[in-house]
Amino acid sequence: MIRSRAAVLVWFAFAFAHGTADAAVQESRLGPVTAVVRLTPEDPVIGDPMTLSIEVLAEEGVEVLMPEFGEALERFSIIDFVPRERLDPDGRTRFSQRYTLQSPRSGEHVLPSILIEFVDRRPGHDPAPEGLDAYELLTDPLSFEVASVVLDADDLELSPPMGALPARGGDAGSPWLWAGGVLLIVLAIAPFARAAWLRLRDQAALRSAYELARSELDALLAGPDPGSSADRIDDFFVELSGIMRRYLERRFQLRSPELTTERFLEVVSDSPDLSDSHQVLLRDFLRQSDLVKFAHVIPDEQSIQDAVDAVSSFVEETRDDQPQIPIGDSVVRGAEA
Repeated sequence: MIRSRAAVLVWFAFAFAHGTADAAVQESRLGPVTAVVRLTPEDPVIGDPMTLSIEVLAEEGVEVLMPEFGEALERFSIIDFVPRERLDPDGRTRFSQRYTLQSPRSGEHVLPSILIEFVDRRPGHDPAPEGLDAYELLTDPLSFEVASVVLDADDLELSPPMGALPARGGDAGSPWLWAGGVLLIVLAIAPFARAAWLRLRDQAALRSAYELARSELDALLAGPDPGSSADRIDDFFVELSGIMRRYLERRFQLRSPELTTERFLEVVSDSPDLSDSHQVLLRDFLRQSDLVKFAHVIPDEQSIQDAVDAVSSFVEETRDDQPQIPIGDSVVRGAEA
């Protein structure tokens, strides 16, 4: 019981560090799994991007299956998506999915319940309810309102009449009349200009899995030297393996971020799109990454370079005929602050 309470306190400290001000928050819990759904800002205005975070904390020995991409979000436009998984020193695992959304209309909205499945592999616990493959944690719906940019009629102040209009030709060249006409034209075309800009942005947001992986890998390699400290090596391999797993999910539709390494290798062995050499490369790379992340093995400089070369070679060799992914141009790496 003491450990359970401590886990909740640590979880709330984690949530606070990631920002809860001006946010709609919904927390759900089932046994060893706690889920927090957070939407910021709490009172968005139509056209503003909204950030939806789904964060899950699982006890050691619990296997979590996070929601599929875009599940329960059909009514919103998804312009960015960042999944992440991290293992705490005490063995608990933190999962997160961060979406950047836009609402198609103003008014009241309800974010539907989100399904999170898990298998309890802890000693002395039933892996799943009788007759089911996994436990199901269903979050509560989250209500919020998107404000309109149109002023309420009750807030408008009408000026009194300004008198009779001048005769034609009297003061048609007044700069005030010209300014008023230009303002009316700008107000009339503003909605159409915004719609056109949003369409162009959405088109620019279509990028291939290869482009996303290369962008993430280049950003990682441009950072600090991973060999500078043990903590830096751990963070480096967490992000490097995350780049590989996200690429596999986008390129081959393999749900790698939610699977353990051994389970994922079983899925890979059944994929007709991956050659034997690619499967061997993935197996060696992922197991080396697990040794660094979980067993705290410190690789030498050559091992680090070999791991980078493995990811780069795999991405380059499988880049042809890739689908376009609706993710924003500004790719946020999995190891964001």
